[in-house]
Amino acid sequence: LVKVSLKSGVLKEKLARRNMSQNCFALKLKVSNGYMSQLFSGTRNPSPKLRGKILSALELVETDFDEVFKIRN
Repeated sequence: LVKVSLKSGVLKEKLARRNMSQNCFALKLKVSNGYMSQLFSGTRNPSPKLRGKILSALELVETDFDEVFKIRN
């Protein structure tokens, strides 16, 4: 089973460059602050749908996937 998680340090930097907080980003993605916190801490993994929303919200394309996410077996 392949698991995909956030590269939280990279994502935090991208949010900082956009003057956006983790809570503001959660609102934009329509997920709870608690769930977003779990994603950042690595205790939860984003679904394929949410991964697409994250890339869209950051105005990234699929080729930027490896910049924001890491894949584990």
